[in-house]
Amino acid sequence: MSLSHCRVAVLVDKSFEDLEFWVPTMRLREEGAEVVVAGREADATFTGKHGLTATTDVAARTLAPGDLDGVVVPGGWAPDKLRRDEGVQALVREMDAQQKIVAQICHAGLVGISAGIVEGRQATGSTGIKDDLVNAGATWVDEAAFQKDHLVWGRVVKDIPAFCRTLVQALQDA
Repeated sequence: MSLSHCRVAVLVDKSFEDLEFWVPTMRLREEGAEVVVAGREADATFTGKHGLTATTDVAARTLAPGDLDGVVVPGGWAPDKLRRDEGVQALVREMDAQQKIVAQICHAGLVGISAGIVEGRQATGSTGIKDDLVNAGATWVDEAAFQKDHLVWGRVVKDIPAFCRTLVQALQDA
């Protein structure tokens, strides 16, 4: 397995985008990565926008960025909840500071904005947050998925395959 050396946190909260959470999670596990599901609290079960559920293993605030190779932030409405949590913000901010992989798709850029990591960087996501990213100082890129330095970006659900390919490659190269 190509990612058997990797430990990756995937964030989740209420009304997450089901496919943006589950497809990358399964893809990372398929590649051999250890996936830790994290959120604002441990042992919390959330229902996605389309009815699938996910349960957190740990609270984001308890994760040590030095013990992780990456963090994935799926979209949906969950990023609006996650962005308000100091533990989530600190995790994303420190992962960025350590130049670890930070992957964001769709509305996940809201978490990046609140963590203060998008200014002066290229970003994409749902057009619903385009103005938010631009107003936070990012340069909008209209691509399905891309990597710039240690940040991986994906646009929307239909772009999940490109996002997952880019994410896996980024972790392999890290």
